[in-house]
Amino acid sequence: MDNDTMSEAPRRPKLYEALIPVVFLTLLISVNVFIFGDDALAGSNQMVLILSAALAAIVAIRTGHKWVTLHKGIVKAIGSAMSAILILFLIGSLAGTWLLSGIVPSMIYYGLQILNPTIFLVAACVVSAIVSLATGSSWSTVATLGVALLGIGRTLGIPEGIIGGAIISGAYFGDKMSPLSDTTNLAPAMAGTDLFTHIRYMAWTTVPSISIALILFMVIGLTRAHDGTINDIKPVLTAIDDTFRITPLLFLVPALVITLIIKKVPALPALLSGTLAGGVFAMIFQPHIIYQVSGMEDQFAVASYIAVMKAMYTNIAVITDHEMVNSLLETGGMSGMLNTVWLIICAMIFGGIMESGGLLRRITESVIRLAHNTSSLIASTAGTCMFFNLTASDQYLAIVVPGRMFADVYKERGLNPQNLSRTLEDSGTVTSVLVPWNTCGATQSAVLGVPTVAFIPYAFFNLISPLMTILFASLNIRISRFRKNDKERKNNGEENPHE
Repeated sequence: MDNDTMSEAPRRPKLYEALIPVVFLTLLISVNVFIFGDDALAGSNQMVLILSAALAAIVAIRTGHKWVTLHKGIVKAIGSAMSAILILFLIGSLAGTWLLSGIVPSMIYYGLQILNPTIFLVAACVVSAIVSLATGSSWSTVATLGVALLGIGRTLGIPEGIIGGAIISGAYFGDKMSPLSDTTNLAPAMAGTDLFTHIRYMAWTTVPSISIALILFMVIGLTRAHDGTINDIKPVLTAIDDTFRITPLLFLVPALVITLIIKKVPALPALLSGTLAGGVFAMIFQPHIIYQVSGMEDQFAVASYIAVMKAMYTNIAVITDHEMVNSLLETGGMSGMLNTVWLIICAMIFGGIMESGGLLRRITESVIRLAHNTSSLIASTAGTCMFFNLTASDQYLAIVVPGRMFADVYKERGLNPQNLSRTLEDSGTVTSVLVPWNTCGATQSAVLGVPTVAFIPYAFFNLISPLMTILFASLNIRISRFRKNDKERKNNGEENPHE
C-alpha cells in the first residue's frame, strides 16, 4: 500500500513544464491586444485565460496530479476573489446612484472651477493620495473621487490615459502607506514584522517614488498643449447646472462613505450605505432626473423605485444639451461590471490550477536559487511578486505566497523582516493594477472606463516603486540587518538601530 501511494504521488514538475502555460498566456494575450485592442477585455482575454488554464491542467496531470485536486484549487482561488467581486458589483451600483443623485456631476462642476490643465494632474494625484491614505482603500478612492476627477480632466482636454495614471498613482500611494489598508497589514504579517515599523521603513522608498511621479505630472502639465480652455469649460458648467440641482449638500454622501471606511466599517456595508444614500439623495434633490431615467411623468414613488433600481443594476444616461457632457453622464451599474467579473473568474481558474498543480512553486523555487546576495534577493522578491500578479492575477497572492517563501531566506541572510515586507508592498501591491487581467487592473479599468494599457505608461508611482526598492538594495541604502544582540530587540518589536 505504501509503495502504491508513493508511486501515485505527483512528481516535481520540470522548470520548462511549469513555464509552458505562462509563456502560452503571455504570447496569446499579446496577440489579443494587437488584434482586438481595447476590446480585448470583452471576451478574448477571458478565453485566453481559460485556454491557458486548460494547458496548465494538462501539464499538471502529466506530472501526476489528479483532476479533483486541480478542481479544488480552482474553487479555492475563485473563493478568494469573491470579496473583490462583491465589492466590484457594489461599486457599479454606487456609481449609478451617485450619477442619478447629482453627486458626480457636482464634483465635476465644482472641480472645474478650481482646477486648470496646468496643475490638474498634480492636484488629481495629491487629492487621490490624501483620500486613499485616510480611507485605506485605493478601490473606493478610484470608484468615487477618481470617477469625478476623470470627468473633470476630460473636460479640460487631457487624455484619459494620463488622467488615469495620475489617479492610480495617488490612490495606490495612499493605499500603500495607510494603516487602514488590508495589504499594508497583510505584508508585515507575512514577513514577520509589525505594522508601524513596516510603514516607517516603507516611507524611505515610497516618498521618493511619489515625489518623482509628481514632478513628472507637473512637467506634463507645463509642457503639453491643452485642448481645453476656460471658454470651453463654461458651456460644460452651464449644461451641468441646467440639468442637475447642484449643491454642496450632495457631498454629505461621499463624506458618509469616507467616514465609515475611516471607522473601519468593512467595504461591503460601507459601499452599500453609499449606494442607498445616493438613491435617497436622488429622490430629494433630482426629482426631474428621476422622471427622465424612469420614463414616467407622474407617480413619483413608483418612478423613484424604477430609476434607483435601474441606476444600481443597469445602464443609465442623463441627457443634456452638450454632447461631451452626455458622454460623462452615463454608467453601467452592476451589469457594467459583468465583463470584469468574468475576467476575474477566468484569471482565478488559471491561478488556481497553476498553484494547486505545483507549477507556480516550481518557478519561484528556481528564482530563489538565483539570489546570491542582498540586492539580487530583493530583486528576486520583487520579480516574484510581479510574476504572481501576472500569473495568479491577484495582489493578495502576490503578497502572501512570496512572503511565505522568502521569509526564512531573509532570516538566514541576516536581514530584518521589514526588508521583506517593504519589498512585498513596493512590488506586489502597486504593480497589480498594471496587469489587465489581474483583479486590480481589471477592476480599476472598468471603474474608470479607461483601458489598462492606456494608463500604464502614466502610472508613474506604480512603475517607479519596484525600481526604487531594487535601487535601494543595490546601493545598500536603509537595508536593516540583524546583529548578534538584535534578536531580543526584534522580538520586542523595536527598530534596528544599525541601519
